[in-house]
Amino acid sequence: MALESRRAQEMIRLIEAYGGKAFHAPAMREVQLASNAEALKFVDALFEGKIDVVLFLTGVGARALSSLVESVHPVEEFLEALRKVSIIARGPKPLAVLREWKVPVLLTAPEPNTWREVLQSIDKTKQDLRGKQVAVQEYGVSNSELLRGLRERGALVTRVPIYQWDLPADTSPLHAAVDAVIAGQIDVALFTTGVQVQHLFQIAERCGKKDRLKIALDRIVKASIGPTTSEVLHSHDLLVDLETSHPKMGFLVKEAAEQAKALLQQNRLRPR
Repeated sequence: MALESRRAQEMIRLIEAYGGKAFHAPAMREVQLASNAEALKFVDALFEGKIDVVLFLTGVGARALSSLVESVHPVEEFLEALRKVSIIARGPKPLAVLREWKVPVLLTAPEPNTWREVLQSIDKTKQDLRGKQVAVQEYGVSNSELLRGLRERGALVTRVPIYQWDLPADTSPLHAAVDAVIAGQIDVALFTTGVQVQHLFQIAERCGKKDRLKIALDRIVKASIGPTTSEVLHSHDLLVDLETSHPKMGFLVKEAAEQAKALLQQNRLRPR
């Protein structure tokens, strides 16, 4: 079962390339925030020299922020303002966008590119955030642990929300996924973000099947792309059978294909 939305066709092809039969149910969609007041306020502060550090969490969010700025300022002025402050990238995707923009990056968090690695990188390189104005480009859901960690290091944090995650417009595939898992028709579930887990349970709860979904998921292989996604599975009292060695879709599908048979047998033999 694949719940990927943005790169759905790529994931389906990977599953089929490894001999699997893909059951695809897109679990989410990006929704632009109705009001970008906070983001525009950040842009004004950046232009006024009131921002010291900008932390980019996603490549898509970085581009969305640029598009927003373009509606009120020339993009090159925005990029020039970014070049005057310290830039932190959570991982390779925002890093690629920043390189394209020719914006120097002070540090990039290593794999698996979670909020923990961001904070560890700040500590390891001895970045002094005390009294610094730090803007965090957010994605989907605000990361309270990251924001708290920055504040504990003395930063004055400004949230820059760009978009949020919502259920897909058509939730019928997700309903079908819940029913397929409960009916024992799914052997492996591939999760590339914790939001997919949350939305799957949200749909199950709507139709009174949350407990049955939990029981059924216990019996199948649950493969996670990384620690952040695994944390969400754990929050639903689910064991993570496989966390990929590198937080990339290709590794997730490959390693699930290699280990699924043994893990599935192990799960079905586990005492309930």
